[in-house]
Amino acid sequence: MHLKRLVQLTAMLAVCWLLSDSTHAEGSCTNETIQQLLQPSKSPDEFILNCSATLPKNSHITRSVVFEGAAASFSELDCNGSTIDASAGSGTLARIALHIRSSKLPDGLWSAPTNVKIKNCVIKGFVRIYGLAYTGSDPSLLDLSLHNDYTANVQAKAPKLTILSNIIFAALGNIPLYIGPGVTQTAVKNSRFVGTSIGPAVYLDAESGRNSITLNSFNIAAKRELIAIDGSTANEIIGNDFENVANGGLYLYRNCGEGGVIRHQTPSFNVIEHNTYRFATTDSKPAVWFGARGGSQSYCFKDELYPFGSSADPRDFARDNVFSGNILVGGTSSSIRDEDMHNVIADNIFEIP
Repeated sequence: MHLKRLVQLTAMLAVCWLLSDSTHAEGSCTNETIQQLLQPSKSPDEFILNCSATLPKNSHITRSVVFEGAAASFSELDCNGSTIDASAGSGTLARIALHIRSSKLPDGLWSAPTNVKIKNCVIKGFVRIYGLAYTGSDPSLLDLSLHNDYTANVQAKAPKLTILSNIIFAALGNIPLYIGPGVTQTAVKNSRFVGTSIGPAVYLDAESGRNSITLNSFNIAAKRELIAIDGSTANEIIGNDFENVANGGLYLYRNCGEGGVIRHQTPSFNVIEHNTYRFATTDSKPAVWFGARGGSQSYCFKDELYPFGSSADPRDFARDNVFSGNILVGGTSSSIRDEDMHNVIADNIFEIP
């Protein structure tokens, strides 16, 4: 009996291994795939690259590179200093240079990538990481948000454990890095943000969390705060250099009910430590603002039928965050704005430029 059971278990494990392996990237990209990727394109049409590749040094990619679904899991793209350039695109969507996204299967289930690694790239355009929807106000999320398990549901269907390292994010007028609803455990490190944006440099959208932004430099002309934490929780923003804080550093809030979608998470338990903020003028906006919206937006609502999240109380609840050990060059006490409670603000240094 024991031997029979052992044989059965061995067979089951073999089947499970085969099934799990089939959802991972197949391994290294073929030379043919890489050559197709390198072909010039007049418009940045999408190119699905669910495999690992090291690009020839100083290559110029004019396609929108896509890692999609569980088939992309464990893929690694080493640009080797090459450029992914979506500047020929018309409009924001056409200028997305890199997608890391989930896919909907024919049976209605969702397939999400994990452990995708991108490194040593110059990205001219935008990077978007997303699962069920591109933004937290997408109409497709409305019905889902009416249920208590919304956060877990969205996170289960979104990419996780993405690593972006040694990237130059060269923004072309919009948000260079958008971490979408439910995306978790993205790491952005040792990278630079340059160019221009009508919004922030990094957007952490609703129901996302446990992402890390570490050891990066921000020298981007942004019309808004450099990092927006919109209903995103337990993120780490550590050791970054914010060169231009004229329009704000990090703002924590939640867009309660935007698009009719109930926000469940609050911007809480975020750790913001050992960053340097450089203020060009004394009238610059805050380096950090806990509770930047306050639930006063026109689209906020309460609905007794859904007594949870922003439907129960539209306020930001930007609480239990840490802001410590930061250096504010040219900043003042008003550069730290706390509109909520239970936030730890300690050991920050104000330096004269």
